Amino acid sequence: MIPTFSYAAPAASAPLAPYRFERREPRDTDVVIEILYCGVCHSDLHTVRDEWGAGEYPIVPGHEIVGRVLRTGKAVTKFKQGDLAGVGCMVDSCRECANCQEDLEQFCLKGATFTYASKDRVDGTPTQGGYSTHIVVDEAFVLRVSDKLDLAAVAPLLCAGITTYSPLKHWKVGKGSKVGVIGLGGLGHMALKFAHAFGAQVVQFTTSPSKREDALRLGADEVVLSNDPEQMTQHAGSFDFILDTVSAPHDLNVYLQMLKRDGTMTLVGVPDAPPTVAAGSLIFGRRALAGSLIGGIAETQEMLDFCAEHGIVSDIEQIRMQDINEAYERMLKSDVKYRFVIDMASLRDAA
Repeated sequence: MIPTFSYAAPAASAPLAPYRFERREPRDTDVVIEILYCGVCHSDLHTVRDEWGAGEYPIVPGHEIVGRVLRTGKAVTKFKQGDLAGVGCMVDSCRECANCQEDLEQFCLKGATFTYASKDRVDGTPTQGGYSTHIVVDEAFVLRVSDKLDLAAVAPLLCAGITTYSPLKHWKVGKGSKVGVIGLGGLGHMALKFAHAFGAQVVQFTTSPSKREDALRLGADEVVLSNDPEQMTQHAGSFDFILDTVSAPHDLNVYLQMLKRDGTMTLVGVPDAPPTVAAGSLIFGRRALAGSLIGGIAETQEMLDFCAEHGIVSDIEQIRMQDINEAYERMLKSDVKYRFVIDMASLRDAA
């Protein structure tokens, strides 16, 4: 077994604290990774506080993982010792169902195995995430990471990156597309970068005039105040695609009216309360409201390669592992631009 030091939530109401446990010895197709950086996702907070019914405690969160390969199982062919590697939101799936066969493991019909708060498909033990010194993952769910980019800033691409890249690609955003982005946070700022890189005309929706400068820097061609009826009226019925990254309750109908005929608005945020959608918002204009969940492994690798080619990374603030509870409180206040990333050297030093 591999001794591993981590920070874990001992209970839903407790702060994260140091926790020691053992990772499995590598199976034939496993890769052992020393974790260098791990991004902090809002999903981590939801899960450790049991807002989604996560399961067993202690929980080690973290699914935006960048590290270096320490060793491999005897049947591994894709990685060798010393390689840079990434692990995202999934560490396994059934690999047999129709969705898995189409490289859409996130929609595995038998349920994907998530990086934490899930169950290993072989031995049934709880999966534990990237707020730790090491992780062991089957090579089929390990990603190649380029050394051309800042590795700390690459980490959030494993969730925030693919969560926004995937729907933009699926709905064929590109030159000639007019795209709206709702929300300017960890997800929204990546959506701006990708939509701009794809060549689309990009508009940031916000209720805060103070975000205008940052939105333009990140790739928006224009910023629209969604609480200004006059500005919204000027853009009504003009968008091919809108990506909604907001997790707080908000009125979807206001934005659906911004779509052209046959336009699509896709949700990637998960509000606490179910949204209310007026039928007329969809019927008049044959508009579509859709959802999207991360991306498959092949598409995630495509995204990482695209980022390496175009110099795209997340805007981050590095923190020590010991500051994670403070970072959670700041994240609740949207007091980060735009993603916290843990430098795991701080955890190894403490071990």
